[in-house]
Amino acid sequence: MRQGDFTLEIYLAHRGALVNYASAITGDHGRAEDVVQEAFLRYRTASANRRVDEPVGYLYRVVRNLALDLRRRLTLEGRHVVDLDRTVVEVEDTASTEATLMAREDLRNVLAALNELPERTRIALEMHRFGGCKLKDIAARLGVSISFAQALVKEGLKHCQRKL
Repeated sequence: MRQGDFTLEIYLAHRGALVNYASAITGDHGRAEDVVQEAFLRYRTASANRRVDEPVGYLYRVVRNLALDLRRRLTLEGRHVVDLDRTVVEVEDTASTEATLMAREDLRNVLAALNELPERTRIALEMHRFGGCKLKDIAARLGVSISFAQALVKEGLKHCQRKL
């Protein structure tokens, strides 16, 4: 199998989950589609130049980074939706300056807390909370048991709650 075929096969096999993952981060399905498409283009370029050891992990990492960048841009523009623990906070142009600053501060704290987590814990938490993935899918992706995947998600949530 040619490298390009393998690259496309990996992308197509995980595209739906990646769109769901990006959609949870961006808050917009259409923008999530764009993020995933951009991630594929970057993945294709990277895999053409070198061997990507964990292609699925690479795709999730690129999607996460692109989605977070998009979300930051939207925040700076004054329109943003944050879904934290099933509570939706909307920040729009009409929001008060104080509410906007508080929401941005909460977002910065959550992003900082996520970045402090070990990679495996962060991925498990993001897949569960942002991607809507089930524990069995997280366990399969990370190569761990379902109970350990649950422990990773719980550990990540506790860490983020402490930071907020």
